[in-house]
Amino acid sequence: MTLNDLLTNKKFDLSQVLVMRHRPSEPELNKVLPWLASERHDVFNAYQQTQGEKVEKSLLKAQYVASFIRYGGDRALFVGLYKRTGQKPLTRKQFWMVPANIEMREKYKLKGFSDDEKRTSVLWFDLEPVKDFYPNWKGKLVIDWPEPAIAWCRRADKPTNLFPIHAILDDNALEGKLARWDELVLSWDLLELMPNKLKSKLSEWRGIYYIYDTFDRKGYVGSASGEENLLQRWTGYASTGHGGNKLLRSRSPKTFLFSILQRMDPDAKPSEVARLETSWKLRLHTRSPSGLNEN
Repeated sequence: MTLNDLLTNKKFDLSQVLVMRHRPSEPELNKVLPWLASERHDVFNAYQQTQGEKVEKSLLKAQYVASFIRYGGDRALFVGLYKRTGQKPLTRKQFWMVPANIEMREKYKLKGFSDDEKRTSVLWFDLEPVKDFYPNWKGKLVIDWPEPAIAWCRRADKPTNLFPIHAILDDNALEGKLARWDELVLSWDLLELMPNKLKSKLSEWRGIYYIYDTFDRKGYVGSASGEENLLQRWTGYASTGHGGNKLLRSRSPKTFLFSILQRMDPDAKPSEVARLETSWKLRLHTRSPSGLNEN
């Protein structure tokens, strides 16, 4: 069984399908692309809605895009099937006014429509998800990618472009494996991309967390015992960067790393959580001026 068979069985014309295996050249973006596909579809879709000149021409001749992410050296992980419903030209200025492109440039160093390109405009393709094409296989369908692996955009109707189904995974690989709580380390920009499995666990856990600023190697100890426990605190940092903490306000959250020092029972009393928070501040010397805790 191949991807080509799946498309044919659903009555799609293979001559109208491009199969793409995304692998950003920017290391930061490449690292988070699976999470974007899982949790921030608007940003992921914006990434694939503009292409180089050669792929632009191919897309204009196709109605559908079968979208994958590189999964190992010679395999690809399914994100979805998209229908091209239209396109419009964007100048370089217009390209960099798209909110998702701004976000990817600021957070993940997207090169995008760079000044080095000779083109004066790029095509922005309107790509709409085809919701009835194996939606439960998103992040689970793994196909083998034919040689040469560097050719990441293929026409599905070419005889040499067969995509054997390698596996249907039990779990959604776009979310990644859930790390042990005592091995979890997230940069600030990844807080808003936390997979739902992790969010669910953080909402259950009370505990003591640590923010380490890689800029000057100072740390901050905080605690969580509210309604949504650690999730409430970390989503607060994701939105503000400082969570209301005075000594963090003047710092760039882009250099913050978040981890859990001690996980506690969901029924732990707030007074006990506060006691342990104080204990960690003393042991890690995070009170000002040696650290970032004001008290």
